[in-house]
Order: sequence, then structure tokens, then C-alpha cells
Amino acid sequence: MNQEQFSQQLAEQGITLSAAQLEQFDLYYHLLVEWNQRMNLTALTEREEVYLKHFYDSVTAAFYFNFRGTVNLVDVGAGAGFPSLPLKICFPHLRVTIVDSLQKRITFLEHLVQALTLDQVYLYHDRAEHFAQLPEHREQYDLVLARAVARLNVLSELCLPLARVGGTFMAMKGAKGTEELQEAQGAIDKLGGKTDTVHRFHLPAAEGERQIILLHKVRSTPGKYPRQPGIPAKKPLK
Repeated sequence: MNQEQFSQQLAEQGITLSAAQLEQFDLYYHLLVEWNQRMNLTALTEREEVYLKHFYDSVTAAFYFNFRGTVNLVDVGAGAGFPSLPLKICFPHLRVTIVDSLQKRITFLEHLVQALTLDQVYLYHDRAEHFAQLPEHREQYDLVLARAVARLNVLSELCLPLARVGGTFMAMKGAKGTEELQEAQGAIDKLGGKTDTVHRFHLPAAEGERQIILLHKVRSTPGKYPRQPGIPAKKPLK
């Protein structure tokens, strides 16, 4: 997917990018490749792959959630900024918080946010298990995002505590998302969540199935969740 195709595909979904926004995506690509030579940010470095499998794939979140209003979101385990920073470029009014467990990735994101002149982006080096227990972040977000971080039963324990009651947790998954959702039903219920919708689609040019799982936060998460760092992955909730 070249930049023109990227812009056209988004326009077909009602997302029109200005020349300045396209320049931001171009700079994002160049900085990603440059920094990737020093640290492992992505296995994809070809321009067309990055535009399709990172930029476009990230923005598909906006096909199934309304980002045009005021949205305070947190991206858990964003890595090189996906999906939240492509969304921030498309919808500059978003308030974006990113938490990642590796300081070197946060260092890259700090440089990236400054280079792209993005405001209202807040970066935290922390484990999600600890971050979600902090009163200033717990149950404070309209939307919690996670893309390819862990299986849904683990991910729900890291993410649902951050969503406000009435808010949404969006898990961006591949073809096995529905299978993970069935496995995670018990955990989702314990954490105060309820399955809303599962959206299935394919990336352009038959580049793989994607599933976007939306969970609605229907009641407050019990204070004991998330458990201590490492425990959710070792002993997933059932």
C-alpha cells in the first residue's frame, strides 16, 4: 500500500487526510526505520508494508469506534506507537496516553511525538499491572486500546481496570480473536466487562483477516485486579 492508496482507502471510510497529515505519516515512517536500526521496533521496514500493516491496520479502529468526539484513550503496550499514534494523526483532538514496559521504546516515542508536533500525548514507562492500580489512571479512560499484546484472557486483566464504567476496551486481533474471546469469557465477567461486538474484516489486497473485539465496561473492576506483574500471564483468569 503506497501513500496514495492509504489516503484513498481512508477517504472511502470517511477519513480525509490533509497534506500536513500525510507529511506526518511520511516522517513517522522515516523515523521508525531510522530508529529500528538501533533497537527492535518492528520486523516490517518496507514502506508499503508499514503503511498497510502498521498505519492502515491501526486506523481500522476508527471504522468501528467514533473518534470524532472527545475521547480520552490509553494504549497498553503500544510498542512503536501502534495503534494510538496513527489514530492521533488522523484525529488530532484525541487525548492519548501510552504505557509500555520498555524504556527504549518510550524514548523513541518521546522523540517521535516531538518530531510530529503532537500535543496531548502522555507517555509512561511502566508495567500495565502496576499502571492500572494507580488511582489517577484506574477506571479513568473512555477507551482502552491494545494491539497484538497478549491473549485476550490476559489482556483483559491488564486493560479493563483502566476503562471507566460505561467505557470500552478494544482488542485488535488476528484471525483467532473469536477463539480467544470464548476462552476469555470468565475473565471478562470477573473484571466487570461484557462482550459488545466482534468485527471481522480483511486488510486490502487479501493481506490477512483482522478482528476487532469491543468489550463494554458494565461495572467497576474488583480492586485485586490486575494482579502483581507477571501473574496474569502465568495464571490467566478463567
